[in-house]
Amino acid sequence: MSVTDYYQILGLAKNASAEDIKKAYRKLARKHHPDLNPNDKEAHKKFQQLNEANEVLSDPEKRKKYDQYGKDWQHAEQFENARQQSGGNYSNNSNTGPQGSSGFEDEDFSSFFSNMFGGASGGSRGRQTKFRGQDYNAELKLQLRDAYTTQQQTLTVNGKNVRITIPAGVENGQVIKLKGYGAPGVNGGPAGDLYITFIINNETTMKRAGNDLFMDADIDLYTAVLGGETTLETMSGKLKLKVTPGTQNGTQVRLKGKGFPLYKKEGQFGDLFVIFQVKLPVNLTDKQKELFTQLAALK
Repeated sequence: MSVTDYYQILGLAKNASAEDIKKAYRKLARKHHPDLNPNDKEAHKKFQQLNEANEVLSDPEKRKKYDQYGKDWQHAEQFENARQQSGGNYSNNSNTGPQGSSGFEDEDFSSFFSNMFGGASGGSRGRQTKFRGQDYNAELKLQLRDAYTTQQQTLTVNGKNVRITIPAGVENGQVIKLKGYGAPGVNGGPAGDLYITFIINNETTMKRAGNDLFMDADIDLYTAVLGGETTLETMSGKLKLKVTPGTQNGTQVRLKGKGFPLYKKEGQFGDLFVIFQVKLPVNLTDKQKELFTQLAALK
């Protein structure tokens, strides 16, 4: 995962409340959603950063570790183990600086990580200390229709097949963690984690914004004027929709609960917004032209 200032990404101060984090994430995620910015690579990158920041700061335990250790928050257990064995008191808080009179400087931390992951330590204590394995990162591509229902996929990670269940409603750019599927630990330490980033290709004519879907519906002039009904091809199947007489081009209708499923919330859906596109008749016969001329004279 990228190393950044999560508070800065969300435009928040370190003392922001859980509700502040939730509101900031929702606002920015909607603005930078890849489906609303299909050709904007920067928006896609920003959306991934927002998901990463929200995943950490919305979790009280992860946020506590991040506030204490900064960019190295995922290695909090190693820091604590080393602190206990050394009898020291230190933290690697890249946001506020080392804490405690015996705190390590950045150079000391770099050496610490080099020994931990590079296997450079030859001392007896280095061989006895248990260290957590490194994390893995992977991408998983899905079609939008696949993300509409719960899916099972098999991934090959470091030569091993991992079968995972993907809940319906997963977002494009969303990152999930599989605990213990990273690199094996050192000296019997716990394995790292596997972080999966979802890349969702929208093969439909709909647009997705969070849990809401937007689609166009073509209707002819006669239906727009006189009213009637039209049949829509939605994610959940065909749906008949009534058209009110006098419907204008661009009229938007909201169908509550007909949008995209909410992630890990069984039976809950967003809304479907239908935008009517009135198609004018072409290649009119002489009789039809005459009738339109008569109508025009009546206005």
